Amino acid sequence: QVRLVESGGGSVQPGGSLRLSCAASGLNFRLNTVDWYRQAPGKEREMVATITSAHATNYADSVKGRFTISRDNVRRTLYLQMNNLKPEDTAVYYCHVNLQREFWGQGTQVTVSS
Repeated sequence: QVRLVESGGGSVQPGGSLRLSCAASGLNFRLNTVDWYRQAPGKEREMVATITSAHATNYADSVKGRFTISRDNVRRTLYLQMNNLKPEDTAVYYCHVNLQREFWGQGTQVTVSS
């Protein structure tokens, strides 16, 4: 059974940093592209960052230069380092993998406010 468990969310002031983690189980983690998505109140869920099995990365324009996605295949963990956070980054952040069907974590709340 595929399970994705996010952690590391919280409340920070603008300009602050957070590091999100996603622990994966029930899949051959190292072989799969995995992603971070986010959903702000009243908005659709959007892709934030993607990392392939070859460690190639892709980012939403809104986070380029501020966020870094990485993975540790030994620990089966996905990370999202978020720097210079802005109020518009406030959202629930989700870990995602597509294995013929989509799997999502439960989400972790990130709030950026002064």
